[in-house]
Amino acid sequence: MSLLLEKVKPLNGYSKILHLLLNFLFPLMLVLLVRLNFYQLAFSLVVISKWRMIAIKPRFWLANIRANSVDLIFGLSIVIFMAQSSNIYYQLGWVLIYISWLIFIKPSFDLLIVSLQAFIAQLVGLSAVYLIGINEPLYILVFATGVVCYLVSHHFFDNYDETYSKLLSYSWAYFGASLAWLLGHWLIYYKVLSQPALILSILGYGLSMIYYLDHKNKLKNIYKKEIIFTLIVIVGIIILFSNWGNKVI
Repeated sequence: MSLLLEKVKPLNGYSKILHLLLNFLFPLMLVLLVRLNFYQLAFSLVVISKWRMIAIKPRFWLANIRANSVDLIFGLSIVIFMAQSSNIYYQLGWVLIYISWLIFIKPSFDLLIVSLQAFIAQLVGLSAVYLIGINEPLYILVFATGVVCYLVSHHFFDNYDETYSKLLSYSWAYFGASLAWLLGHWLIYYKVLSQPALILSILGYGLSMIYYLDHKNKLKNIYKKEIIFTLIVIVGIIILFSNWGNKVI
């Protein structure tokens, strides 16, 4: 019997198989709760799944929560997207996206993938904030935007061992909150994607690309000029060709 078990035992052990199975079942459990209108339970389940954040001494809780914030932002955003869609096929699409995140993107320690984690979390996090906050007071949107921008930028810079990680994270959070306050007076949506989320994601992606290339000593002056010019053109097109009429809140 032991010989048989040795032959069928996977190279990484049974725990690896169990972990993959749970990563498949967890998003399915979330969509089931959403379909049953147990939204609060679905949100709670995402938070409870990160129980290891507080399974240590209390003085480490804040640092642990911040370290896991990107995964929390993504998970909670996926539940929001599921809840906002009544179509089962769209909801299953979000399930597949969440499974891909849990299996392929989240576990990676590759510097490029870790940077991508921050970009994805900012995009889905801000999209979710403005999706459910369309009727909320402007100061709530401004605060939520600043928090998301701070957490994802802190995740990004921490993985580069950036000396000024905290300063840069607060700077990006301030910029995001300021842009949210400015554009929040004329809040525009492109289907489900808000203008602040779109612009911040484009700028964040471009600036993080410059930082990554510079960190790898691959940033040539021509590359930097091309990226900055492209950012200016894209943002300019978004601003110039948006319908600004009757958008004041």
